[in-house]
Amino acid sequence: MTLALDHLPPSRRSVLQGGAAPPAKEQSRAQPRRPAAPAGIWSTGLLASAAWVALGLLTLLWPNKEAGFSDWAFTQEFGIATLVVAVLLLAIALLGGRTGRLVRTLRPAGQWLVALAAGLALWEVSTAKLGVLPSPFFAPPQSLIDVVHEDWQRLGLSTVHSLRLLANGFVLGALVGFGTGVAVGWSRIAGYWVHPLLRFLGPVPASALLPLAFFFAPSSYSAAVFLVGLATFFPVAVLTWSGVASVHKSYYDVARTLGASERFLVLRVAIPAALPQVFVGLFMGLGASFSVLITAEMMGVKAGLGWYLQWAQGWAAYANMYAALLVMAALCSGLITLLFKVRDRVLSWQKGTVKW
Repeated sequence: MTLALDHLPPSRRSVLQGGAAPPAKEQSRAQPRRPAAPAGIWSTGLLASAAWVALGLLTLLWPNKEAGFSDWAFTQEFGIATLVVAVLLLAIALLGGRTGRLVRTLRPAGQWLVALAAGLALWEVSTAKLGVLPSPFFAPPQSLIDVVHEDWQRLGLSTVHSLRLLANGFVLGALVGFGTGVAVGWSRIAGYWVHPLLRFLGPVPASALLPLAFFFAPSSYSAAVFLVGLATFFPVAVLTWSGVASVHKSYYDVARTLGASERFLVLRVAIPAALPQVFVGLFMGLGASFSVLITAEMMGVKAGLGWYLQWAQGWAAYANMYAALLVMAALCSGLITLLFKVRDRVLSWQKGTVKW
């Protein structure tokens, strides 16, 4: 038996002979750790870098088609900027481990970086190079740089005015909608009187009330604030009401058993349990209020992105119009991202939430 076990390792031999096996911790120490594999090259980053190099060379080496009234300024600057982006992507893709966090941040967007370069190249060729899309209705990407350079003051002032108007209307509508939803969801008396009004007036688009708002409001700004707040009010009120009304009764029974007051039940039980649906209402209200904001600014407000759009269309400055649309998209996306950050902080206990 001893001769038969001589070829086995000591740990196995001791087990078969009836002895105790060495602890797993000692076994793990005895085995040398494998060295970590070096971080590889980011292949999608290399492809994205090549795509941006192609875009830069296309912009710089292919002459623009004469448009008669414009030679598309900032073409060279746009081409150089794309080459700078290509160099940065190449460095990030090749350095690998030294830029680990940056690579992890950009890796999910790698294919989008390639698609963005391809889209900009198609845009550049169809406008500035071949003129397939007629001027001045369609402008190349470098025209947006020209707009920012020449008209940044008016565009920035319009953005500030829109943010101010949106903040006032959204906060007002969210507060009133939240209070209304809590009252309807908690009180049967409030639900009896308010519920029919919500069902009847809530689905009416806020933009349909533009004539009445501008007639009764003391100023165009206050009318726009009212319309933005109204667009926010309905989804926040309905979803807050739904959240409060759907709280399980056992929560209230346990709290009452421990001596909770009516105020405690509302503030510490009903509202926290309804917060996930409240944030859904805030997201819906933000999107609705942003669309109403642009419509209201087009009708009577003297500053704002909606006013800027109408002004650019009136002067056939379509490049300015496209720049304003991009600012609107970035602004709305940024506000939704900020709201998601707030939701993730407030509802850190909730699992499986939608990420933005």
